[in-house]
Amino acid sequence: ALEAARIACNKYMMKTVGKDNYHIRICPQPINILRINKMLSCAGADRLQTGMRNSFGKPYGKAARVFVGQHIINIRTKDCYVAEAKEALRRAKNKFPGQQVIQVSQKYGFTGLYKDEFSRLREAKRLTSFGTSVAVIRERGSVEKFLERV
Repeated sequence: ALEAARIACNKYMMKTVGKDNYHIRICPQPINILRINKMLSCAGADRLQTGMRNSFGKPYGKAARVFVGQHIINIRTKDCYVAEAKEALRRAKNKFPGQQVIQVSQKYGFTGLYKDEFSRLREAKRLTSFGTSVAVIRERGSVEKFLERV
């Protein structure tokens, strides 16, 4: 379901806003191995098998554990493309069982900072790039190290 949702979301965003105007992040990682313990179904099978004793089956798939309230898909885009991102997430949530909620965050991109706080810290040159996020330079420690980081 994660791969089907990713494809549906990516295809719609690529078609409507172009490949350079968005960034999709899939949060849960499928790390749990699903196993199957095949059982015989012929006559006399009860004498050949031992049931679920030592039931280490063969792997047949992967799964991701998702909890209530956990983010599944995040999209980072410009404010003018919010409607397209909502539609892409609506199409993606149809691939999952259960109920999902689409929320528009007030935070800037994938950072943990609100938009006004982000712009204030950027003007003060207290942000450093940290992959898809940013790190805030704190005013702690010696003055030399603080000026070195800025």
